[in-house]
Amino acid sequence: MSGFQGLFIPGPTNMPFAVRQAMDIPLEDQRAPDFPQFSLPLFQDLKKAFKTEKGQVFIFPSSGTGGWEAAITNTLSPNDKVLIAVFGQFSHLWADLCQRKGLNVDIMQVEWGEGFPLELAAQKLEADKKHEIKAVLVCHNETTTGVTSDVAGVRKVLNAANHPAMLMVDGISSIASIDFRMDEWGVDVAVAGSQKGFMLPTGLAIVAVSQKALEAHKTAKLPRCFFDFADMIRTNKDGFFPYTPATTLMRGLRASLDMLFAEGLENVFARHNRLAEGVRKGVAAWGLSLCAKEPKWHSDTVSAILIPKGFNSDDLVKIAYYRYKMSLGVGLNKIAGRAFRIGHLGSFNEIMALQALAGVEMALMDVGVPIEAGSGVAAAQQHFRKSAPQIQLAKVA
Repeated sequence: MSGFQGLFIPGPTNMPFAVRQAMDIPLEDQRAPDFPQFSLPLFQDLKKAFKTEKGQVFIFPSSGTGGWEAAITNTLSPNDKVLIAVFGQFSHLWADLCQRKGLNVDIMQVEWGEGFPLELAAQKLEADKKHEIKAVLVCHNETTTGVTSDVAGVRKVLNAANHPAMLMVDGISSIASIDFRMDEWGVDVAVAGSQKGFMLPTGLAIVAVSQKALEAHKTAKLPRCFFDFADMIRTNKDGFFPYTPATTLMRGLRASLDMLFAEGLENVFARHNRLAEGVRKGVAAWGLSLCAKEPKWHSDTVSAILIPKGFNSDDLVKIAYYRYKMSLGVGLNKIAGRAFRIGHLGSFNEIMALQALAGVEMALMDVGVPIEAGSGVAAAQQHFRKSAPQIQLAKVA
C-alpha cells in the first residue's frame, strides 16, 4: 500500500527527515583526535535540555531501562531503602528493577489514572527520622495511563521534611516534550530515552546527574560495569567513551537538539500542550474518557483512552493497524483490553493529530462503539483554529 504507516504510539516517535539525514553518514572513528570537537559540545547542549548547569550528562548505548539501572547502581548500595509509587506499567517495572538489584523497596500502590501521591510520600518521609530512605523515585510521565506527576511537588515534600534522600526521575516520555527543570526542582538523577521527545530511534539512554548524586557514587556499593559513571567520567572529560559509543545516534541527537533549540524549549512545551488538548477535546466529543482521572494528571505526550464496557481495545488497535495502516498504543497490564493510547509527542503537528483522530474514529465505529463520525476531528479542529498563531494577511483589492 502506498503512503506511510501512521505512527501514533508513545514511542518510538516519528523521526524528522533532518534527523534521519544526520545519521545517514559513513561510520566514523570514535577515537579520532577531532572527535571531541563534536562530543564535548553535545554534552554541554544536552544539559540545556534537562535545564541543568550544575549536573553532568552521560550518554549510554541502551534503552531507557538501562538508564534506570545506571541511576540505581551508581548511587545506592545493597539493602538501601528507596521509596517509589507504582501507578502504571513503567513505574512498576522500575520498582521491579530495584527489587532485583537487592534494594529495600517501599512501594506506594496508587490507583491507575492518578499520579505520584504527595501526601502519602510526605507522611513516609516525615516518619523516617533515621533517614533510612536513600532515594525517592518518580515516574514523571507514566505512558501506560497518560498521567504526568508533579516533580516540583515531590521536591517541596522532601524539603518540608528536611530529608536528604536523592530525588530520581524517570523522564523518558517527558524530557524534551514537557517542562522539566532539573536544577530548579532539585532532581539528582534524571533519565531520558532517545526514542521519545528527542525524535530518534531507540538506543540511547541519556542520564543527567547532580553533584549530590556524583558524591553518592563514590560510596555506592551496588555492582556495576557497563553503566559505571566512573568509567564515563574518566573518558568523557576528554570527549571520548570507555567503549564504542553509538556515534550514528549521537549525530542524530545533535540534529535533534538543534531542532529543539531552534523552536525554543518553551515553544516545544507549549506545542505539546496545545496538540494534547486538541486530542483530549476529540476524546470528549466521542463521549469517551481518559484513563487519567483528573485534569491535573493529564499528560501532554500521550493520551490513554478507555473503551466502553463490552468492547476490547485490542480489537480496535488491530483494526487500525491492518485496515487503516496506523499504529496505536495498546493497553498494558491492569488496563489491557480496556484502553488504547495515542502518542502525541516529538515531531508532531495539528494535521498529524487530526490524522490520528480520524483513524481512531473509523476503528471505533468498525468495532461497534457508537460515536458520531467526524465529531472528534471537528472538536480538535475548532481548538486548533482558535489557538493557532495569528497571521497577517494581505488585503484583497
